Amino acid sequence: MAKQNVAEQFVDILVRAGVKRLYGVVGDSLNPVVDAIRRNSAIDWIHVRHEETAAFAAGAEAQITGRLAACAGSCGPGNLHLINGLYDAHRSMAPVLALASHIPSSEIGLGYFQETHPDQLFRECSHYSEMISNPKQMPRLLQTAIQHAVGQSGVSVVTLPGDIADQPAPDKPVETALVTSRPSVRPGDTEIDKLAAMIDEADKVTLFCGSGTAGAHAEVMQFAEKIKSPVGHALRGKEWIQYDNPYDVGMSGLLGYGAAYEATHECDLLILLGTDFPYNAFLPDDVKIAQIDVRPERLGRRSKLDLAVWGDVKETLRCLTPKVSPKSNRRFLDKMLKKHADALEGVVKAYTRKVEKHVPIHPEYVASVLDELADEDAVFTVDTGMCNVWAARYITPNGRRRIIGSFSHGSMANALPQAIGAQFTDRERQVVSMSGDGGFSMLMGDFLTLVQYDLPVKVVLFNNSSLGMVELEMLVAGLPSYGTSNKNPDFAAVARACGAYGVRVEKPKQLAGALKDAFRHKGPALVDIVTDPNALSIPPKISAEMVTGFALSASKMVLDGGVGRMVQMARSNLRNVPRP
Repeated sequence: MAKQNVAEQFVDILVRAGVKRLYGVVGDSLNPVVDAIRRNSAIDWIHVRHEETAAFAAGAEAQITGRLAACAGSCGPGNLHLINGLYDAHRSMAPVLALASHIPSSEIGLGYFQETHPDQLFRECSHYSEMISNPKQMPRLLQTAIQHAVGQSGVSVVTLPGDIADQPAPDKPVETALVTSRPSVRPGDTEIDKLAAMIDEADKVTLFCGSGTAGAHAEVMQFAEKIKSPVGHALRGKEWIQYDNPYDVGMSGLLGYGAAYEATHECDLLILLGTDFPYNAFLPDDVKIAQIDVRPERLGRRSKLDLAVWGDVKETLRCLTPKVSPKSNRRFLDKMLKKHADALEGVVKAYTRKVEKHVPIHPEYVASVLDELADEDAVFTVDTGMCNVWAARYITPNGRRRIIGSFSHGSMANALPQAIGAQFTDRERQVVSMSGDGGFSMLMGDFLTLVQYDLPVKVVLFNNSSLGMVELEMLVAGLPSYGTSNKNPDFAAVARACGAYGVRVEKPKQLAGALKDAFRHKGPALVDIVTDPNALSIPPKISAEMVTGFALSASKMVLDGGVGRMVQMARSNLRNVPRP
């Protein structure tokens, strides 16, 4: 049996850790690794057109599967292109292993062609970033990197010079058992008892939920029922907590709607469940706050806490719910449910009135039709900017759909690359990229990746020929818009030239048929929809403190958009309120 080289051992360990594919762009320093993949039937090399796409795709795959995913970039400029997608994966708590190949080890520090220091460059967007400078560091260093990525839910980066990758691997390497999933974490009894006492003392309790409630829907609902609590959510909590939720009062924050803001400010006790909600201007400063989070470094960094509880939401609620006394008074809950329904009812007509005649097309109408026609288990990837607004307000979660975006990092051009990673996990599952024309054109080259691998991603392009969110920032700051307009091609014609299905929609009556045809198409498809650039949106509550930085733009947008099927959900919840 031929002796393994370091690259072959590297690939074998990735396979043992459950990695199915490595996204990247080939390059000379990567050649030993790519060749090792070629000869290993258990893993695939996915050739994308830009390394940023590779990192976004790996991050999306990790979020869909919950398992380790991987990407790679060649030395210098190649692996530098990974950095934006890795920042997004890291902030999204997606377990990703990035391979940054390096210049020949004998030339490091001598100003060699394409020399950088990736082991230093990636430290801010990773839990672990180290270089293999000697074959004897394998396999322990790679195993350590994997444990960091999986155990801490984020990015690890391994830097590997090409010449080291081609050297013989150590004899009889120690094969450590790899951690491939996270444990449940529960708080101590002292913290559970303190929180139970705070809940029993409070008359009005509100729950505000983030992505940390994933997998804990049943526990949150049981808890809310017992303490008669309204349940609001952040954007990343929407897909996990809004569906089948009779206590739903909407979303707070820059894209917020409904009564979530009021519910968090008018309670006696606010409990933050698994959320690192970044906009502290939307959080109250005059009510008691308790926070439950599996990441202790996040406790109290957004607001002053009266109690910090270290644990995952599901296990914490399993321990907590039996210890709290049931509440019988629904007055606060029912008041918030009514406010929520009234708030949604007041704006829903904006996207239903004469939309069949409005040209350019209302983007709200596009999102509502997309929501109706998409599969019940569809994966939506959402570009940053106004597409975030339309997804937040119109895409209806049901416990089976997924909604993925650059919600913590806020990068442009994330939707198409994330759709690639999502689609590779299951070619039969419908994946819809909700792309803006600015984001799509930024990494448009990787539309060719869809064609190359015949990935059936459906790109729904909201084409308003502008950088809408940036234009709003300028508007609110009192500046004339400048440098925000896009002179776009017929993107549908571009799609057809690439070998994909493409159709352009300019009138509302064409929309449903165009989407249905694209969804029926077996391969990649793009629906280029010309939308109204003047369609804007506003959070339900605005204060002077919110009007800073990015909040300045979003907090002054014009409220002229609906909320899709959420109004039916709210009215249904209100009908279920017991009458005296």
